[in-house]
Amino acid sequence: MKTLFEEIKASIKNNYNQDRSFWRPVLPWGGVFTIKAGRKAVSCTPLYVEIRLKNTCTIDGFLMLLYVILNENENFPRELSLHLGREFIDCFLYLMDTYSFTTVKLLWIWDKMEKQQYKSEVHKASLIIDLFGNEHDNFTKNLENLMSTIQESYCSNWRCPTRVQEDQQRTINIKCGGLREFSQRVFCHGAPPFVVLNMQHWKSEDLAYVPYYLDLSDHKYLLEGATLFNKEEHHYSAAFQIDGHWMHYDGLRNVNLILLNKPPEFLLLSSLVYIRATEK
Repeated sequence: MKTLFEEIKASIKNNYNQDRSFWRPVLPWGGVFTIKAGRKAVSCTPLYVEIRLKNTCTIDGFLMLLYVILNENENFPRELSLHLGREFIDCFLYLMDTYSFTTVKLLWIWDKMEKQQYKSEVHKASLIIDLFGNEHDNFTKNLENLMSTIQESYCSNWRCPTRVQEDQQRTINIKCGGLREFSQRVFCHGAPPFVVLNMQHWKSEDLAYVPYYLDLSDHKYLLEGATLFNKEEHHYSAAFQIDGHWMHYDGLRNVNLILLNKPPEFLLLSSLVYIRATEK
């Protein structure tokens, strides 16, 4: 049985110009998960409870990118297991490969998100989880441990009360009456398999002008994908490359995974995702 990743790669290889889309929906927007309680739950009558997901685009694009990243390098699942947990990685890949897309979203929500990061309410027999908001709050914020960096700085003023400073994850801005020398910023836990850059909503046409590789902490990182933002719809989508071919994923569309000839128009860049190059 082929994995979802193998199916996508096969569709690229067998692609014809008149059909540039993947053959089935992948990670569609929202989701419904039905729970069937035991017969002893309520007077021997089966009880059905629904979990309804809304506005999941704030995690959908990154879940798609995470799946692609985990399949790009055979060592990445093991490395990411150190940060996300082996059980999570195994379960995530299994759910994606079995097209259990609502369940994989619930896995991220309940395993990686804090309760205050989303809204939930019970309506009749349904638990409604609403992820409306910002993808950086709902996804990348939960990867801070993976991508955390540290930098030391030294003030030339010997009387400076904070002559030696360590800064983690934040820009240093210290007034000490002297010149401050900064050391190279390094990753706290070693070079991660991937890094996410917040692009502050550049236009997607600018994708042609962003660097296709970065040198970070003596490692080279290659551009793997991007998340995009539709300001009018307040909606996120994603673009990524497989075997040199760029694809656009948009869970809100019926045909939601297509090959790209050029960057999608009228969308803003939200994030760029780079993966660590394989050492040779």
